[in-house]
Amino acid sequence: MMIEEIRRLKKELNAVILAHNYQVPEVQDIADFVGDSLDLAKKGAETEASIIVFCGVRFMAESAKILAPEKTVLLPVRDAGCALADMVDEDNLKRLKMENPDAATVCYVNTTARTKALCDYCCTSANALAVVQSIPEKKIIFAPDQNLGHWVKSQTDKEIILYPGFCYVHKKIKKETILKIKGVYPDAEVLIHPEVDPKTLELADYVLSTNGMVKRVKESRSKRFIIGTESGLIHRLKKENPEKEFFSAGNALVCIDMKKIGLGDILWALTKKEYEIEVEPEIIEKAKAALQKMVEIQRDT
Repeated sequence: MMIEEIRRLKKELNAVILAHNYQVPEVQDIADFVGDSLDLAKKGAETEASIIVFCGVRFMAESAKILAPEKTVLLPVRDAGCALADMVDEDNLKRLKMENPDAATVCYVNTTARTKALCDYCCTSANALAVVQSIPEKKIIFAPDQNLGHWVKSQTDKEIILYPGFCYVHKKIKKETILKIKGVYPDAEVLIHPEVDPKTLELADYVLSTNGMVKRVKESRSKRFIIGTESGLIHRLKKENPEKEFFSAGNALVCIDMKKIGLGDILWALTKKEYEIEVEPEIIEKAKAALQKMVEIQRDT
């Protein structure tokens, strides 16, 4: 009944439902598109829908608004935030920029619209290295995830100044856990997200974004995989690859905020047009410039 009502309202209102790879299974299953944050924001902008219901966290819904300011963007749960994005203090970032006037500032897409507006370039976990390598400056301020920044730093000769942020979910992924699973399933491929500690990344067969993991699993001849990211991705991986086995690289790899949205919240969002994401026009303009530079780099690489 609830699913039918969501589908009816979606059609009536010309809405599209976007769900991040970490959302609960029933939300992923009802979505029009499932993917990573930037991929979804771009999908929302490309559709003919006038309303975007973004099942994720606030910075993702803000990115959708930045790319499609003319559309109504709804976040079904008002307080679905991101601890990593909230670790950026605007004054600290401004101070870092003032202390390093010869540095370009690169921010991970997992940041608020206001943080993006302070930066020269945006990046994703998939293209962070390509973005940094393409920038003319030899010195880079990288915010906010220090593990992703460290991974980039290990593969470039540029000077990388790391902002001290981290994802509490990826921080739980430990070397010992992966080794224990490998002991039972030695043939399992190890796929790890670059937000994980550098010492643990040493065990990875592939260091990949969530969408990168989806692609690798489809292409790989392996039948077993150890997944080093938030456990919600495993639902999508199983759904798209029912003949393969997946093992989470840790216990309780759950983002609390990502799990706040349920079907009832989506129905509420469509019925009440809540909660609408608003971003100031000047912030949209500056943040969009940082995102656009990243897109241009992707076209050239």
